[in-house]
Amino acid sequence: VLSPFDDYPIHPSADPIATPATGDPNHYDRYWFNGHQRDGGFYFGAAMGHYPVRGIIDAAFSLVKDGVEHSIFASGAMPLDRATTVGPIRIEVTEPMRTIRFVVEPNEHDISCDLTFRATTVAIEEPRQQRRSPEGILLTDHTRLTQWGSWEGAVVVDGNELRIDPGEVSGTRDRSWGVRPVGEQLQVQRQPMPFQVFWLWAPLHFGDRFTHLALHEYEDGRRWLESALILDPIPAGASPYGKEGVRECHDIDYELEWEPGRREIKRARLAFHDPVEGKTLVEIEKVLTFRMRGIGYWHPHWGHGSFHGPLETGRESIRLDDFDPIDFSSIHIQNLVLAKMGDRRGVGVVEQIHLGPHQPTGLTGFLDGHPGGIGQGSTPFTVSR
Repeated sequence: VLSPFDDYPIHPSADPIATPATGDPNHYDRYWFNGHQRDGGFYFGAAMGHYPVRGIIDAAFSLVKDGVEHSIFASGAMPLDRATTVGPIRIEVTEPMRTIRFVVEPNEHDISCDLTFRATTVAIEEPRQQRRSPEGILLTDHTRLTQWGSWEGAVVVDGNELRIDPGEVSGTRDRSWGVRPVGEQLQVQRQPMPFQVFWLWAPLHFGDRFTHLALHEYEDGRRWLESALILDPIPAGASPYGKEGVRECHDIDYELEWEPGRREIKRARLAFHDPVEGKTLVEIEKVLTFRMRGIGYWHPHWGHGSFHGPLETGRESIRLDDFDPIDFSSIHIQNLVLAKMGDRRGVGVVEQIHLGPHQPTGLTGFLDGHPGGIGQGSTPFTVSR
């Protein structure tokens, strides 16, 4: 089936652009954003996903301020041309990999925004995430780009306007696409595989420098994905998708101080070897925890790719203290953190998904809270304080 994009020379195969590469209902294509005041005063998140096989598009925006997580959701029928609009929410790609606008038009739920993201770094391609069942069945296979930047605009909740100053509000965005579990899953006769995830992701902003860390580990601490980078701002005239100003680091490790009874950090130390400056230590302290359900991740009603008919919108406002920290829908989190790297001070997030046991850190059971205290990574932590 033809669409307007078939007028551009971007075809990777003989199929029209609108033809999905797979009939897997878990096929998806997503935008994601976060933003945070440099002193940790507030956090916001946003997302939009297309699910071509399911014929669904959904989006959400959430603001955490004064101890409350306010969210607006929209879900509906996906248009053939992959338009980035659903209900009051839309995304405008003003200049690819440089400038993107996220808008929630005024609506009956009294949450709206008009925000512009401007890239500060190049967009980096993270290692491809692919995992299979013991029988070789593909469970997840997706590519993701990540980019650091600043935000400008305004957010309005219940008539109260929050001005977003690009000198004070930084953030990170990603785009990912491929296959991952979304929406209602198929019933199968196979014996279910043990469900275990240990994921850490930490994009941090230090003004004139940016750091990236991503780790997936098995129950015994073996890593099946790892990446650490140091990035400089985009040089004048440079491509926003090149590798200029990006340094790949190695010898990655971490030390986590846990909140008792939760699967959440209180503080953390991240370590890696910079090929230019040698051993590098980043020290982190949490300001607040954002539950990613606020933009649809594992939400019991607004979960990504779930069916809501031609169009449905909704809102929720929940005090941070009222979330059950070990409820399944609350386990995927982003911690807003303040960070220290040598003489530099920064802000960013540490994202955590921890399901099932993880021997190196002392996690047991499927959702059991950590007893508290410090748990190290899979190798001894050798960088001194």
